[in-house]
Amino acid sequence: MTIPSDPSLDAIMSERRHLLNLAYRLLGSVTEAEDAVQETCTRWYALSRAQQDAIGSPGAWLTTVAGRICLNLLGSARARRETYVGEWIPEPLPGHSEWIGGRTGGAAVDPADRVTLDESVGLAFLVVLEEMTPAERVAFILHDVFCHSFAEVAEIVGRTPAACRQLASSARRRVRDSRYVTAATSMPSGQRTGLVRDFKRAWEAQDINALIGLLDPAATAVADGGGLAVTFLAPIEGGEQIARAWMEIARRTPETMTFSERTVNGRPGLVAEQDGAVVTVLAFEVAGDRITHIWVVRNPEKLRHWTAA
Repeated sequence: MTIPSDPSLDAIMSERRHLLNLAYRLLGSVTEAEDAVQETCTRWYALSRAQQDAIGSPGAWLTTVAGRICLNLLGSARARRETYVGEWIPEPLPGHSEWIGGRTGGAAVDPADRVTLDESVGLAFLVVLEEMTPAERVAFILHDVFCHSFAEVAEIVGRTPAACRQLASSARRRVRDSRYVTAATSMPSGQRTGLVRDFKRAWEAQDINALIGLLDPAATAVADGGGLAVTFLAPIEGGEQIARAWMEIARRTPETMTFSERTVNGRPGLVAEQDGAVVTVLAFEVAGDRITHIWVVRNPEKLRHWTAA
């Protein structure tokens, strides 16, 4: 027996992946993105069938609602992060995640679009997004990454298309001027993988000179423990200082902790596991033949998706 298709359910399922991709880039949090998409779906199902049928483009309606929910969450998140213990780093994604690339559920993606989408989920890019105002972030992601018109963005942000164009332009300048987003976007993946692998080997061998040679002299390291895991609270500046800090970490690392190479937000990274659980995720940014930035996520609330991965 053939079960008739439910247009309402079909609309949600076909857009779910797109909404998750959008919400994660807007919020920098897997959990918050899932909650935003769930709230969007709840609002869709709260409509009567007649109201749903009257909506010409369910996808556009869902995107508008999700965008508004994320905009509100970004405003409240700023206040919450003022009391956050230490540095706040966006929640890292496991390498297999469906959220890296892809614009709509099952739809083919042009290779040029995939490059833009893949770069937009990198930790370096997400860190830059955190420096934007909520309106800048929403306008920029919707227009520059997901190719929505400024008229569509205006409906979500509650400003004129001209104002949204200015918001996206301001956000673009922030990305262009950022010290985090580097020339690594054009670097072959194998070269990035090799640098991270060499870093892991030098760290495990406690070879400080090798580490210094792999780090840019102006490199920075930032850690996020959220007050729930032990880590350094202030950013570490300078390649030699980072190397010395990593030597100290190596001396304090329990023998039961293992490190493995894993993809973090589409880029080569490292993961530490202990007793079957992921306890640390390290993401790297590189330029030339040196590591320029290291992000260390130890907050267990941001690593739940990794243990299950």
